[in-house]
Amino acid sequence: MPTPPPASLPIRRLTFRDLSACADLSEDRGWPREEHKWGLLLSAGKGYGIDDPDGGLTSACVVTEYGPQEQPTLGAIGMVLVAEKHARQGVGRHLMRHVVSAMDSTPLTLHATPNGRPLYEELGFKVTGRAEMLRGHFVPGAGEPVAGVSTRAATAGDLPTLLRLDEEVFGTDRTHIVTRLPAFADQLRVAEEDGRIVGYTAAWPNMDTHVVGPLIARDTLTATALLASLAAHTDRPLRTDIDVRHKELLAWAKGHGLESIAFNAVMTYGITELPGDWTRRFAPVTVAAG
Repeated sequence: MPTPPPASLPIRRLTFRDLSACADLSEDRGWPREEHKWGLLLSAGKGYGIDDPDGGLTSACVVTEYGPQEQPTLGAIGMVLVAEKHARQGVGRHLMRHVVSAMDSTPLTLHATPNGRPLYEELGFKVTGRAEMLRGHFVPGAGEPVAGVSTRAATAGDLPTLLRLDEEVFGTDRTHIVTRLPAFADQLRVAEEDGRIVGYTAAWPNMDTHVVGPLIARDTLTATALLASLAAHTDRPLRTDIDVRHKELLAWAKGHGLESIAFNAVMTYGITELPGDWTRRFAPVTVAAG
């Protein structure tokens, strides 16, 4: 019997057992394997994929839901990939239509590359923001740490406070992500003023870099203190994706050795803007999880 066209193949839910196949798919498209990140996304979110009749995956993506489990208030779509040999055959459109339908009335968000943006616009996603990816070895400067703001490693006792702060700033509950950070990240740090936590951040390993995210802070000065504190405890290059509205932080980071690598469009479906307080939300855990 003839092999059915890829865009008509059935879509199934992925599990943690598909981690290697997802990493293979990333590698096939010239992306790093990022098995550590795939592990977080597949355990905390919902993976969707299409099996290749010849083995492996034809396509995959992950949706991370936030808010009440029975009625999510936001879904973040990420890691949308199609194998090179099946590219430009409607496979990505087939998968994305399925995911949008499966999420029903839940508002959606994603970070789109220039190549992916036309497909998402066709499906009804609207550009609501931009993020700038930075990468490089951090170069300390005079005046750090920031006067009045101290930073330290987070402790287990900080977790309830971090969960409250995170929900206030992110705009919906993401306990299932925040509670995974101590094991997922190499560093989890908080900023304090007068004994009160006013921000937090993490640095997690991804290939040869440490990705900075999330980065939540009361203001730009607190964000710079947190970023500098992470850099002081690693020899790896840092990588992060900063909301372009945070011009002061972007200029500061570039002045300390980080270079602009790319821009991604922040897109939404079903809502005109993301919930929460963008003025205190500087960088996501990863663009794949919103």
